[in-house]
Amino acid sequence: MLVGLCLWPAPQFAQSARAAAEKPLAVVAEFDGIIHPIATEYFVEAITQADASGADVVVIVLRTPGGLLDSTRDIVSRLITSRAPVVVFVGPSGARAASAGFILTIAADVAVMAPGTHIGAAHPVSGTGEPTDTVTATKAAEDVAAYVRSLAEARKRNVELAAEAVMKSRAFTDSEALGASPPLIDFVARDVPELLRMLEGRTVRRFDGSTVTVHTANAVIQKIEMSRRQRFLSAIADPQIAYILLTLGLLGLTVEFWNPGAIAPGVAGGVCLLLAFFALQILPVSTTGILLIVFGLALLILELKVPSFGVLGIGGTVSLVLGSVMMTRTVPGVSVPLRFIIPVAVSFAGILLFLGRLALQSQRQRPVMGADTLIGLQGRARTPVVPGGEGQIDIRGEIWRAESAVALEPGTAVRVLAVNGLTLMVEPAGAATRQGAD
Repeated sequence: MLVGLCLWPAPQFAQSARAAAEKPLAVVAEFDGIIHPIATEYFVEAITQADASGADVVVIVLRTPGGLLDSTRDIVSRLITSRAPVVVFVGPSGARAASAGFILTIAADVAVMAPGTHIGAAHPVSGTGEPTDTVTATKAAEDVAAYVRSLAEARKRNVELAAEAVMKSRAFTDSEALGASPPLIDFVARDVPELLRMLEGRTVRRFDGSTVTVHTANAVIQKIEMSRRQRFLSAIADPQIAYILLTLGLLGLTVEFWNPGAIAPGVAGGVCLLLAFFALQILPVSTTGILLIVFGLALLILELKVPSFGVLGIGGTVSLVLGSVMMTRTVPGVSVPLRFIIPVAVSFAGILLFLGRLALQSQRQRPVMGADTLIGLQGRARTPVVPGGEGQIDIRGEIWRAESAVALEPGTAVRVLAVNGLTLMVEPAGAATRQGAD
């Protein structure tokens, strides 16, 4: 009887455990930023974890201004091969999924938008900041349009509107996307819980043509966050952050070169420059932009050495601005505005010129320590000084041995020309003055 009483609750516990285990599992990954290789890594890891945990559905909450086409293609490839259906949810209200985000939305098994959101404007632009001719631009647009049409056709979405989003940069609100015939999205939901309720019992058509019925009622939500490393790398991969890091790095190293031993500017500049180089490895870089920035820096340095009445300084500042504009227009759908670039470039040029002038002035100042501080000082002969012999002089309250090329009488004003060990080379102060006047 005791054994029976101990075992009696076991079936109920096992049944409740099975019930909990039988609840649907929804993996939710939320991303807000530019689509680049770090974003690709995050999405691929989220889908892989969902496959390993046997999730019933993967929900990607997406907010993005755009990004790199190569990274977008990699995400779409992994999205298509996901074991569980993938839902791309553009939300919350007020968000957008433009450019690369539009392609991800079209490629999803289920596309959902929150009220007050919009998608579209997926026309490709040069990712290197270099100007492209009409033929090249048309080829790039046609290539992306064909890619989007293939995705829309496989998902039974509006192929014509999807192509117009690429070729004509059209954008669509949630009501426009849902009201199209056929629609661009499947339905509108306010948040993820409402999305899961509306998804319950829906038959989803996968990319390979197979269908699956999704059960998400009372689903357990498992959120997958970006790792600290991914958040950090994603932050510095922003074109604005990369540009600021590059500017601070160049400034710090320049100050260190002018004032060796300061250490702090060199260390800070080196760290900023290395972080900028990492960000520029992730983002496509305009070679012309980088060269213009380096050329502008060289002109600003020459302004300190060569009297040009400001011509070199103005040219260097203009070169910095033009190079910055070219370099930072590297991500399709994401642009760094001129109102950000111009103040940073002008401030950088001003700080560089100001610190450079201070450094040059400090180098021209007379030494304040050591024997070299005696050069140029005046004193008086204490004893006779004959050529080829030594005498003594009084200078700065001290008695020094002195040599002179001319004979000096006691009391003669002398000027120090050089220091040779503990002996000073001097000349008459009047002669030195006349030589300086000549």
